[in-house]
Amino acid sequence: MENERYKRLIRFGSAAVILAVEIFLYYYVWTWHYNHLITNPFWRRGNWLLVAMYGVLLAFLHRTYGGLKIGYLRRGNLIYSQILAIFIANVFAYLELALIDKKFHDPSWFFFMTAADILFIVGWVYLFQWIYNKLFPPRELLVVYGDRPVFHIMEKLNSRDDKYILTGAISIEKGADKIMEEAPKYGGLIIGDIPSHERNIILKRCYDIGLRTYMIPKVSDILIRTSTDLKLFDTPILLSRNDGLQVDQLFFKRIIDIVFSLLMLAVTSPLFLVFAIIIKCTDKGPVFYRQERLTKDGKVFKILKFRTMKADAEKDGVARLSERDDDRVTGIGRVLRSSRLDELPQIFNILKGDMSMVGPRPERPEIAAEYKKEIPEFDYRLKVKAGLTGYAQIYGMYNTTPYDKLKLDLTYIRNYSFLLDLKLIFMTPKVMFMKEKTEGIPDGQVTASLKETVYGKKIELEEKLTHAK
Repeated sequence: MENERYKRLIRFGSAAVILAVEIFLYYYVWTWHYNHLITNPFWRRGNWLLVAMYGVLLAFLHRTYGGLKIGYLRRGNLIYSQILAIFIANVFAYLELALIDKKFHDPSWFFFMTAADILFIVGWVYLFQWIYNKLFPPRELLVVYGDRPVFHIMEKLNSRDDKYILTGAISIEKGADKIMEEAPKYGGLIIGDIPSHERNIILKRCYDIGLRTYMIPKVSDILIRTSTDLKLFDTPILLSRNDGLQVDQLFFKRIIDIVFSLLMLAVTSPLFLVFAIIIKCTDKGPVFYRQERLTKDGKVFKILKFRTMKADAEKDGVARLSERDDDRVTGIGRVLRSSRLDELPQIFNILKGDMSMVGPRPERPEIAAEYKKEIPEFDYRLKVKAGLTGYAQIYGMYNTTPYDKLKLDLTYIRNYSFLLDLKLIFMTPKVMFMKEKTEGIPDGQVTASLKETVYGKKIELEEKLTHAK
């Protein structure tokens, strides 16, 4: 695409525009209203400092929540991300005002500023998404597939028809030469789960001709790309440390767990009482639900949750995940699940030390055993404690396949840092109210097996693409 070289410029320009508008609105409200009300007004440099602090916070929140990712996120997600960042920044700015003047002022101007921000945000998203889509139309892709189905990847790519259009498919059995004859006719190649040798040949040949390539990584790829690059010799060497977190990392991780869980307990304690009363009045059953789950090194512990299902939801003794429109879920249970507030009691699991604030979600032993039959590496997730939130919860969905969840969790474990934990904690509020993050699995989707189906139907890849044209 000849416009490809301007993509970074468009994104930078769009980010500069919305940040300038939002910062200017704060500057106007502060200097022309609140600065005149406080006991000791700021002068020029003092005002600049406050505006700069607001701008840095806003840029950090936008970067964290993805509010500047024009062309990457959908319009609704962009608007939601922007509004969430603006809300947090404006609340912080109001509290900052209260600290400066040692009293609470009328917040009306902050409400007006937030409303104006939202209007500009909606207009900005629609304008720059339109510009981006005009300059960079959807990329036509050729799918290279092997023995393992790629239906779930097709469904995901088809859901983003503003960025990708699957217009062709070819089996790896056709051979690399045949694939490379077809490849230049498309805007890019998406390589499914095929043998590494054949994949590497295609990858190198695509690099040689400058063709964009999308790959679905294997578990071994996650381990390789998260290895350390040693520069001790003139020969590149990758070091894969496979012994889990270091002592200092474990210490600071525990500090995060204690501090944030105590803060959460202080803030949400009124909700415990409200939810307990509603759950008890619903069907007279227990308020809390305890269930065996797995944490670090395969240790079994009792997880604590608000009960969201009927008291006899698994009276047959069969462990199974919640499905969409599951009739076992109670009315209050749907509300708690959709906002993930049913997980709040796990604060006590964190304080006890069974869980961490951030980590892989704990699986039930019997379900994990089913996953391991098809994915022997599934226990790799147990290198760290299970978490209340985590990488797979932020970047995945409730119905993400177990193999993909494993790869997301491995990405977190291998890239662990104190700052990454903080980032994931701050990103959690964004995903709490996103429906696709909390809804159950579709009927017919196999989650404990790699033998995937799409809504219960096995469809030939070429036939599906033919019908899509």
